[in-house]
Amino acid sequence: MAESAESSKDYFVTTVNEDRATICWGCGLRLLLPTHAPVFKCGWCGAITSQNVNKPETKCLWGRRLQDRCFVTILSVFMLFLICGGVWAVHWFVFSVSYTFGIFHYILTAILAATTVSTFSLSAFRCAGTPPTVLWGSYPVVGKGDLENYTFCHYCVKPKSPRAHHCRSCGTCVLDMDHHCPFIGNCVGAANHRHFIAFLFSAVFSTIYISFLSAYAGLHIWPPVKYRSLGHLNGSGRDLAIRAFKEVMLALVSSAVQLSARGLILVYLFVSSVSLQIGLSVLLWQQLCYIYEGKTYLSHLSSQGSGGDHIEEKDCQNIFRFFGCPYSIFRYLPTLRNSPKRHAK
Repeated sequence: MAESAESSKDYFVTTVNEDRATICWGCGLRLLLPTHAPVFKCGWCGAITSQNVNKPETKCLWGRRLQDRCFVTILSVFMLFLICGGVWAVHWFVFSVSYTFGIFHYILTAILAATTVSTFSLSAFRCAGTPPTVLWGSYPVVGKGDLENYTFCHYCVKPKSPRAHHCRSCGTCVLDMDHHCPFIGNCVGAANHRHFIAFLFSAVFSTIYISFLSAYAGLHIWPPVKYRSLGHLNGSGRDLAIRAFKEVMLALVSSAVQLSARGLILVYLFVSSVSLQIGLSVLLWQQLCYIYEGKTYLSHLSSQGSGGDHIEEKDCQNIFRFFGCPYSIFRYLPTLRNSPKRHAK
């Protein structure tokens, strides 16, 4: 009976084209692919493999790093000049107002300078975010779904997390990478993103204080402005406005020539601080908008490229989570609606 049962079985033999068979980089299992599949996902470990991979180029890596170091050096010298030059330029003025105002100025300057320099150092010299280390390469070690949506980084020659992105300037994969900032010479990622936002806040507040103080002190030492023929201008309309503007500008330039070195430094501090204030405020607002949406700059670009299929929840809770507070601020406020009413006896 056993022999008759075996003889009744049907055996099917088929041939597999070697072009359609490949090895999964994640678990090492042999996979049978559909025809002309450039990207495939392993059914066991979940790793994603792309067959259309260009050879990584690392020729300009040292040049990018040198450029980043130059930017960091220039920015460090500029911050040092703003701190030291600002203190020297307004020293006479703050104590001429009052001794209390002078002490308050130096305390506030020390706090802003220490905060800005420390957050800048943490953003620039701290690792932006290292992806988690996972086991890969062989089937007994890799369990089912252990490498779900992981890809292989051909630059680092190791698995890349779905939340990671490879930065060609830094030459490494960064977890939750937002962007590569040349002014800090580092990527902005999961480990230093909060320090970068704190640096922007501190820099914006510092530039606002510098611009107001340098403008107020500069007005007290600005030479008197002498107009040549402003009161004798004739005409009307556009020609009169143009001639009046030229007269005012000539008077300001002629008086600015008489400024001392301290006055020129105050003018430079005002112009540079206002310029930085505008640029940093725009960058800070953009970063806060992405955090509010629960995204990074790179995830925002990828969502636009994919047509916005994956929509993140926009909520202020995203901002609290970003700064390390898992609960909303309303949790710590007294709840007036649900509190029982107390009646006086």
